Amino acid sequence: MGQAYLAVWIDGIGLAFVGLTLVAQPKPIQTGLMTALLSAPPLDAHRFAPASGWQNEGRTADHLESLAAKDDESAARKWTDRLRSTPTGPLAEAEFSVVRQSLEAGAPFVEPAGNLSLSYRVTKRAVDTIGAIVALALFTPILLPVLLVLLMTTRGRPFFFQRRVGYRGRPFWMIKFRTMRLDADRMQHLVVNEQGGPIFKNRCDPRVTRIGRWLRRTSIDEMPQLFNVLAGQMSLVGPRPPVPSEVAKYRPWQRQRLSVMPGLTCLWQVSGRSDIDFESWIRMDLWYVRNQRLWTDLVLLFRTPWSVLTCRGAY
Repeated sequence: MGQAYLAVWIDGIGLAFVGLTLVAQPKPIQTGLMTALLSAPPLDAHRFAPASGWQNEGRTADHLESLAAKDDESAARKWTDRLRSTPTGPLAEAEFSVVRQSLEAGAPFVEPAGNLSLSYRVTKRAVDTIGAIVALALFTPILLPVLLVLLMTTRGRPFFFQRRVGYRGRPFWMIKFRTMRLDADRMQHLVVNEQGGPIFKNRCDPRVTRIGRWLRRTSIDEMPQLFNVLAGQMSLVGPRPPVPSEVAKYRPWQRQRLSVMPGLTCLWQVSGRSDIDFESWIRMDLWYVRNQRLWTDLVLLFRTPWSVLTCRGAY
């Protein structure tokens, strides 16, 4: 029986997401079918979906394997399209309603996953605490002048507090340096969304201030989230925390990214950030969930400074 693997290229201490592939086939897979497989969501995503989603679809990986053996490109594409589609019908609507109610009530709605061993959790929390304290001490000479400038340019409101969705779907208030106008929320309908999926991104967002654009390119606007790390709401490494309006539109398999603690940096952060499309971003987060370990965290932390210096995808 063939198995599905998420391909990762490790070069020295580097780490890069490659994609999803199917191996252990005696017959070569043609290019068209491989494209269909690479474009699919993670093959075990149905495990995390409720009965109204893909649970009734059954043997996803086995089915794709049989399609590969038959070299049936059109059937493979049809199957991956079914995985991509959002569940419909009364049960699906009830499921999305439960998610929306949980978001409003602040109740968890995702089961924990990732590395659940006690030794890892204790070590990760120690690294988070020590790392956040050291980072705050090192970057205070930068943070204080930024704070003073923002105090003068934002009418005394240098920080932006935004409700984000954290571990298992619990909401928390994430802290950032303010990079947009004070009336940014009321102007969002005037800005074109350049990203697909539920996220909102615009490379030249007119709501971003001049100093805000510089803060975003250098990622200094994210540094106050070190206080979220100290408070235990975030980790140094983990999927970026989304806003509730985005989570309310997630498909069942995409919610699994909420099964681990959100973080300051992640595979998406060091691989191009906003230049990456939404579904690739989700797959990277799910890769982290399944490969969460101390070595992975250290590699991503090591790669983050270079990602920040290159400013790739930061806007």
